[in-house]
Amino acid sequence: MFDDVASYYEKLEGTSSRLAMIELFAEMLKKANDKEIAQLVYMTQGRLAPPFEPIETGIAEKFAAEAIAMATGYEAEEVNKRFRKSGDMGLAAEELVKSTKLRRMADGKLSVQDLHATMLKIAGTSGMGSRDTKIKAMASLIASSKPIAARYAVRLALGQLRLGLGDATILEALSVVATGKRELKPKLESAYNICGDLGKVATVLFKEGAKGIEKLDVELFSPIRPALAERLPTAEEILERMGGKCAVESKYDGMRAQVHFDKKSKKIKIFSRNLEVVTDMFPEIARATLSNVSGENGIMEGEAIAYDEVLDAFYPFQETIQRKRKHGVEQISKEMPLHLFAFDLLYHNGKSYLAKTYEERRKELESIVKKGNTVRTSDMEIMSSAKEIEKYFDDAITKGLEGIVAKDLRAPYIAGARKFSWIKMKRSYKNELSDSLDLIIVGYYSGRGSRAEFGFGGLLAAVYNEKRDLFETITRIGTGFTEQQMKDFKELLDKIKTDKKPARVDSVVTPHFWVSPKYVVTVNADEITKSPMHTCGREKNEKGEEIGYALRFPRLTSDGVRKDKSPEDATTTKEIIEMFKMQKKAKVESSGA
Repeated sequence: MFDDVASYYEKLEGTSSRLAMIELFAEMLKKANDKEIAQLVYMTQGRLAPPFEPIETGIAEKFAAEAIAMATGYEAEEVNKRFRKSGDMGLAAEELVKSTKLRRMADGKLSVQDLHATMLKIAGTSGMGSRDTKIKAMASLIASSKPIAARYAVRLALGQLRLGLGDATILEALSVVATGKRELKPKLESAYNICGDLGKVATVLFKEGAKGIEKLDVELFSPIRPALAERLPTAEEILERMGGKCAVESKYDGMRAQVHFDKKSKKIKIFSRNLEVVTDMFPEIARATLSNVSGENGIMEGEAIAYDEVLDAFYPFQETIQRKRKHGVEQISKEMPLHLFAFDLLYHNGKSYLAKTYEERRKELESIVKKGNTVRTSDMEIMSSAKEIEKYFDDAITKGLEGIVAKDLRAPYIAGARKFSWIKMKRSYKNELSDSLDLIIVGYYSGRGSRAEFGFGGLLAAVYNEKRDLFETITRIGTGFTEQQMKDFKELLDKIKTDKKPARVDSVVTPHFWVSPKYVVTVNADEITKSPMHTCGREKNEKGEEIGYALRFPRLTSDGVRKDKSPEDATTTKEIIEMFKMQKKAKVESSGA
């Protein structure tokens, strides 16, 4: 029953220990059956389906208030009064269900499957009369729930569940359910990286066990979690890592795109780096793929970027990201068409290419992408000398690109992982820290002085520690905001405020307001320094003091929130430590030491 699930959600919400969260969630999953396990995983993630199935209930706070009123017999104004007091429509629902004026329906008989099915029905309702239909369906759910279940059903419908369980925590809990230990996590994670669907991984585990997990393979229109690159500062170090020879590609500052196509059905789907469907944003790339790429079906990966063929010039990321808008996409595609620079082949004519070497994948990619304008292969050369790499790098910078990516010719495609089979080198690595960082907002400060009127004075930001599955603070950001951004951040972050520090946030700094780790921003800074104020990479020094890493003079870039990146896509603690080493080395070299 969902009432039991809600009781576990309350316990999860009340714990600040990640290990305790793993044990609690595993205990909850042990009581589930294989028919509801996927639904439980999705709901715990705060959604109804995997990220590549964009299903939203369409329930706004106003609709929820009317549904609560209908289910409890109170006036909508009373619902809103409770909501204004707590700032949480779920708590308002819980309070009023406790003291409902109406005879309850099947109190406490709401199953997980019934809840999920009703939520899907609400999400699929549209057209004339849909508003009333949604409200009635939501009211029925609330009336069928115990007070605590009403709290979480309303939060789920509003997209405000925010339990703080990351993918890594869920995978570890699944391992505990299957084996009693966390040792199965690497295999589960590998399967998840290939199929991109955590609910599917859970279902196969429950039905077929660990052997079934090993059989999960690439499927068309089910996105693969993208491979990621490590960083190195010099061509010499890259060649040393690559065994003296490597492929070198231009690094484009665009939007990562994974393109799935099937010629027979004329079906095509394009996924972002965080596995969301973005096909409608790239109509010209979708059309060109079907006409310009040979084969019955396939999955290729590339970078979508605004490019002027006449001037042979690449536009900055801010121009490309305009495609995130929902309206006027066809018009803007004519004014500033995007190009896909394909750099990898993951699947073709019914066969997975993940296990093939980069050299084999690239050769096949070049053979199937016909010469054209909108879809083309990325620039690439095979090199074995540092001078060649340096020249290629300088040429890329001259063209307005970010730098280069070197790739191991012998390596398979390693989905969802950051390995040295791909290594990026950017100009900024040579000049202390002019490289930008993608940070997660974990809190914000109220404004003072001239900022008091906005109620916003700055952000507390963190990086992602992959090993710990935690967000470790690295800086407070107080500059780089326009007045409009201050207003926008206040409005955006107020919706995800929490009463206490989220369980996955590691911080010794306390902001005025904590927020759920949801949004990523791009930040520039002068350099990385050591500091006792932040937890990024924190370790004890020779004096026994806890010292972490921090940013000197951080400022927000003009990009604002990076909607194409999830918190787990942000800059990692490991990257910060490596960049600090590069920065230190660059200082020594520039001083002539």
